Amino acid sequence: MDPVTLIVTALAAGAEAALQDGAQSAVKTAYARLRELVKKRFKDPANGEYVLDKHAAAPQLWRAPLEGELAGAGAASDPDLVTAAGELMKMLDPRGSQAGRYTVSIHNAQGVQVGDGNTQANYFGATQNVQAGRDVHVAGSDQFINRRDARD
Repeated sequence: MDPVTLIVTALAAGAEAALQDGAQSAVKTAYARLRELVKKRFKDPANGEYVLDKHAAAPQLWRAPLEGELAGAGAASDPDLVTAAGELMKMLDPRGSQAGRYTVSIHNAQGVQVGDGNTQANYFGATQNVQAGRDVHVAGSDQFINRRDARD
């Protein structure tokens, strides 16, 4: 798993676990530490913290914006941050961690998804009816096409 995906996955899992009654104090502490390390990386702390808080409340909706913030902030190259995310996932999913689920590495690939329950639609060919902002979200060199609007 690439470092930014690991961090975002750990943040989502940690937010869910921390809200549960009976959550271990070690999990809550590890989640709080991860959040603090993430906050230190943001180029624009106010915007970054806003996205981080929104992601905690609605992880699927705010996953891409948070990934963009973290990628732009160079989170992938922060060994303390990546280690903290890995440690939290070891607590939350020991079997998955032991099986290497959170150590997947993908380089120079396109159209790849990591995780469970994903849906992907790829369109190739003419894009004359695709409009930026309506049909395509561009973050760095990645493009996400809204399937419903791309068929127009």
